[in-house]
Amino acid sequence: MSNRSIALIDVNNFYVSCERVFNPKLEDRPVVVLSNNDGCAVARSNEVKALGVKMGQPWFQLKDLARKHGIIAYSSNYTLYADMSNRVMSILAIFSPNQEIYSIDECFLDLTGFKRVSPIVYGQRIRKCIRQWTGLPVCVGIGSTKTLAKLANHIAKKNPEFNGVCDLNAMSLRQQEDWFRKIEVGEIWGIGRRLAPKLHEIGIRTVLDLKTASPSQLRARFSVVMEKIIREINGTACIELEEMNPPKKQIVSSRSFGIPVSDLASLEESVTL
Repeated sequence: MSNRSIALIDVNNFYVSCERVFNPKLEDRPVVVLSNNDGCAVARSNEVKALGVKMGQPWFQLKDLARKHGIIAYSSNYTLYADMSNRVMSILAIFSPNQEIYSIDECFLDLTGFKRVSPIVYGQRIRKCIRQWTGLPVCVGIGSTKTLAKLANHIAKKNPEFNGVCDLNAMSLRQQEDWFRKIEVGEIWGIGRRLAPKLHEIGIRTVLDLKTASPSQLRARFSVVMEKIIREINGTACIELEEMNPPKKQIVSSRSFGIPVSDLASLEESVTL
């Protein structure tokens, strides 16, 4: 078991969960939050995800599905989301002095050296506190590196038997690899949709495939970033807290269209407003 414990706390379906805090009747209902101008889906409840709605899908494509399944659509309220994010991050700062706010709904905590309770128990305390003080549901992933913490969070979200907290450090190597065998390589932090097809071309389709690949060979084929990812999956910390730039998943003021737009005049009118 590694001596290093990095936790990644992520609010589940953040924008939707914020709306549910202030309207509890939305619990267990299919809810989608739309971008500025109600152009496309920027957050989906689990019920909406189960209907096959994709992130960024235009709202005009979803209206028939919404009528059929009673999907409730909300315009985005970024002032509310920023306030709720600040509350969550302030609470998380209580649990560790070493904190990296990674995005509006994600935060890394360094739990290394915490001895009084197990990381899993501590993770459950974090979940309970956030839920009680803000009403928001979170999942906690714990690993010896930031990349493993991200993977652990993914496992916690997708598998109810973990009750919202997955600690990869508490697993044997064989148990870890059993889980990694089930997770698509595109789910790895830093891989995503852009690099996954290129890895598929050389036979790397799962987390386990990448874990057992040669770091030096893939560095030559891709970049030093790929080498760092592989080493992180194998438990060697290459990405320290606050080292990486914040991701694109942030509050952004932009415009989108509720219907397809093909004429230049309409585009010019919108971007000059």
